[in-house]
Amino acid sequence: MNTNRNIKQKKCRYCETLFYPFKTTQVVCNHHCAQLYAEEKRKKEEQKEWNKEKKQRKENLMTLSEWVKIAQGHFNHFIRLRDKGKPCISCDKVFSKDEIVHASHYKPAGTCQNVRFNEDNVWVSCVKCNTHLSGNPSEYRERLVKKIGIERVEYIERIANETRKFTIPEVKEIIETYKEKIKTLKKS
Repeated sequence: MNTNRNIKQKKCRYCETLFYPFKTTQVVCNHHCAQLYAEEKRKKEEQKEWNKEKKQRKENLMTLSEWVKIAQGHFNHFIRLRDKGKPCISCDKVFSKDEIVHASHYKPAGTCQNVRFNEDNVWVSCVKCNTHLSGNPSEYRERLVKKIGIERVEYIERIANETRKFTIPEVKEIIETYKEKIKTLKKS
């Protein structure tokens, strides 16, 4: 046992017993723990590399529609955060704290790909308007014109039916963009 008072005891990173290190960089108590600790560390690194490779392999097998689904989830999450505390775009219903809130597309995402990720085209909506009333389009349009102006609404309507085919790199960029926007909104 070391009686030098300048050296503090450490906890062994492998067996967690207290010991007096010979060097300040020593993290384990003996050779046996050093070998086991090194093996454990090597296995963790191998697992980390395998997980990284597995994730890359999985991503390489994903279809465009799977990527779009992920992007839509991030985009919708952003819309909900952006419009938090605002009423339903179609009926002005004020949401209670735990109520389900939808990100409702004025021009439908399924048929109007060109405005699927257009922020002017998507606003929070209640379940009744978005699901049961198919977005409640006449009321939606009326309130949307008040919110963003007739020029922007007519622009959405004009470009909505233009053909648009996303590529996987474009969709990945959309995902990253909305991840960043979500982070920014959560900080503020």
